[in-house]
Amino acid sequence: MTASRIDGHGARGTFTDPVRYPETAPPAVRTKRAAVLLALTLVLPGSAQTVAGDRRLGRRALRTTFACWGLLLLGLVLAVTDRSLIVGIVTHRWWSLLLIAAMLGIAVGWALLFLNTLRLIRMPLLDRGVRPLVAGALAVLMVLTSGSLAYGAYVLGVGRSTVGSIFQSGPAFDPVDGRYNFLLMGGDAGEDRTGRRPDSISVISVDAETGATVTFSIPRNFQNAPFSEDSPLWEVYPDGYNCGDPCIINSLYTDVTQNYPDLYPDDQDPGAEAMMDAASGVLGIEVQSYVLVDMNGFEQLVDAMGGIRIDAGGWVPITAAEIPGTDPIRHYPPDGWIKPGVQTLDGYHALWYARSREFVTDYDRIARQQCVQQAMIAQLDPATLLTRFQSIAAAGTQIVETDIPQDQLAGFVDLGLKAQGQETRRLTIGPPDFGTPAENFVTYPDFDLVHARVQEMLADGDPAAGGVLPLERAGLLAAVPAQTTDDWITEEYLQELATIGDDVTLGELLADNGECSPA
Repeated sequence: MTASRIDGHGARGTFTDPVRYPETAPPAVRTKRAAVLLALTLVLPGSAQTVAGDRRLGRRALRTTFACWGLLLLGLVLAVTDRSLIVGIVTHRWWSLLLIAAMLGIAVGWALLFLNTLRLIRMPLLDRGVRPLVAGALAVLMVLTSGSLAYGAYVLGVGRSTVGSIFQSGPAFDPVDGRYNFLLMGGDAGEDRTGRRPDSISVISVDAETGATVTFSIPRNFQNAPFSEDSPLWEVYPDGYNCGDPCIINSLYTDVTQNYPDLYPDDQDPGAEAMMDAASGVLGIEVQSYVLVDMNGFEQLVDAMGGIRIDAGGWVPITAAEIPGTDPIRHYPPDGWIKPGVQTLDGYHALWYARSREFVTDYDRIARQQCVQQAMIAQLDPATLLTRFQSIAAAGTQIVETDIPQDQLAGFVDLGLKAQGQETRRLTIGPPDFGTPAENFVTYPDFDLVHARVQEMLADGDPAAGGVLPLERAGLLAAVPAQTTDDWITEEYLQELATIGDDVTLGELLADNGECSPA
């Protein structure tokens, strides 16, 4: 006769049901039951309670589970069809906070269900050899589920804090002629300098629909930058920034910051706003926003990314300290050399690769800076962001300053993802794209010519205007030769030339060190 009992609700239950009453089940069945209950809690939280424990708790947990699965499925669909909405939720100050709270709540609830499942398993009924395996499996599953959710909430919190620290609150801005134009500056405020000077100046123009990107590089020693009549600087420099050699464009930042901050009373960084006005005048397009990267922290950012991979065309010196009392200024022999070829540069070497101009010209350095920018964009893929997000975010808060509105970040991230699959075309407002160093174009620029070339570049990048010109055909990419005949050049030989002061030979041997491409 089958044993039975009357429960508290008057319902008759059978003691031979091994799921609810494992006491009479064989040891092998008890072990299998423990594995099944753990699997149910992993895949469908609440189902283990429904079949073996508190059914009311199980039903409530299952409703939550199905809601979470539905939201997850909706998120996956939106990630494919509307990425900007997903990024907008993740970066929004209040929606992201709600998402963090939800993830933590789910993590705690899932952990409690696993502990309840452990109670339902009834460890004393298992064989002694099985108990450690079940306890270990439970711990691993809790780490994989609740632990992952808690860590995800933490990472999201770090991102939320980073976004709030870097990006500003304010109204969104619309594209101009179908493009967003950003000023990217690499600022340097070393101990030997008065104020911050942006030695790297580029305007990134991005198609608002396709993400097609054009980079315009402005040499640091560019002169006579014009200002439009609606610029506050028109009052001070109606004929442009034209006071001679002291008025190279990178000194404008310090000049306005120290002498004319009242011209931009409502702006957090008057120097950056002035540089935007100057870049707009030089290129003949409206520059809408800026990003300023502190070069002293650039090294940390590259290290946080795991380095950048490039194909360098020539040797690049790591400049040593200045020799006191020399005029013109000379340096001690280089502290090291960056060799040509495909390689991964850490932060220290990437900084010097982008910064060094010893024995060569500013235009070689500009070419290398463009290459480094492209390499960083290419390598900031989702996998890198996910695996190194915390260190990248920590570096970003220390070195990046911008006036991009926080609420517009989602759309720009989506454009950035589109841009990753496309070629970035480049134009330098100076040699080699405008004249030669001897022709001194940057001192006496032809702005009509510059504006015409800029418009040609933007039109060439418009799919409706015939598609994107390959960089090599447009003459805008210094391609690295597949083979080199300069294998006889060694670091020891270059160092010896630097030691004896043979700058002429070094200039000839390093003439190709502006050639570079992302690897």
